[in-house]
Amino acid sequence: MPKTKLQNVFFTILMAFLMVYAMICYNISLSIGGMTNQVFLMAFGEMKIMWPAAIILEFFVVEKLASMLAFRIVSPQDKPIFITLAISSMIVCLMCPMMSFIATLLFKNAGSNFIAVWFQTTVMNFPMALCWQIFGAGPLGRLIFRTVMKAMGKQEAPAADRAESC
Repeated sequence: MPKTKLQNVFFTILMAFLMVYAMICYNISLSIGGMTNQVFLMAFGEMKIMWPAAIILEFFVVEKLASMLAFRIVSPQDKPIFITLAISSMIVCLMCPMMSFIATLLFKNAGSNFIAVWFQTTVMNFPMALCWQIFGAGPLGRLIFRTVMKAMGKQEAPAADRAESC
């Protein structure tokens, strides 16, 4: 959807926020044994570390690699929704282990069990990250992006972009 570098920066920051905040809430709720209203506030403590980490990883490691991997599965001639889903899935496949590594290192106190705890964290996070990306953060992020771009005076998104938001 982003057409310019600035739009790409905005979209990446937005998507990183939506994904990281939800995943932190998920991990805190797993850690304390359930979801409470307090989890939503507790998550902001980890956001100051994990959000910038996600943005940096996305820009410098994941963005190009995820597209390259996705286009091994789909082609540019495929329906935009399939391209969007392929890229989104590849981003999760790459980001989940990386972000789980950082979280394990900083928050899990794994010690000599680091590899095992990292693996468990990744396995626990992956289904949530994929579902949240495909059904929650992805559609919401694209809706917010289109709304902001429209409010800034950009033209109505072409039909192909609207199809991506499905």
